[in-house]
Amino acid sequence: MKRIAYIRVSTAEQRPDRQIDGLKRISDELHIETLSAVARRRPVYETVVARLGPGDTLVVWSLDRAFRSARDALNELHSLQSGGVQFHIADLNLDTATPHGKLTFTLMSAVAEFERDVLIQRTKEGIAAARARGKRIGRPPLLSERQLSEARERVDGGETLAAVADDLDVYAWTLSRALKRGVVDTLL
Repeated sequence: MKRIAYIRVSTAEQRPDRQIDGLKRISDELHIETLSAVARRRPVYETVVARLGPGDTLVVWSLDRAFRSARDALNELHSLQSGGVQFHIADLNLDTATPHGKLTFTLMSAVAEFERDVLIQRTKEGIAAARARGKRIGRPPLLSERQLSEARERVDGGETLAAVADDLDVYAWTLSRALKRGVVDTLL
């Protein structure tokens, strides 16, 4: 009976130390994945789950480190338990082998999904508020209005997009998109 821990961080800049420290004492193996929660495929997770057999336990530090939504969590729990595998959430000291553990897991899955949805909603509201105040969101443009205007004149004058882009030290695709956006912006 193995206790295999799955650790996930969203970016290379995030450190898994807290999860490692919390899981190394209660797990036989640790597997770390660096991947966004919304990624369609999770190769490390899939490998870990494939190795689990009846009587084994999948261990995670917290619910949001393993699943994207309550439905995802409940479906995965059902799939694991169908194969005789239990699930343990370390920061809640929650083991789904008991009826109380299953109920708490179900409730915590819904709470985790709610928290994620609220965070997404607040982020969208913050972006909308910033845009309403005239703030530009995202990366700064690579080309100034003057550079775009000169590039348009050069391309309209017969120079190739690639040559103009090379002179501006950007990719042709970048210049093409910037010029298209400039046309749309002036039409609005």
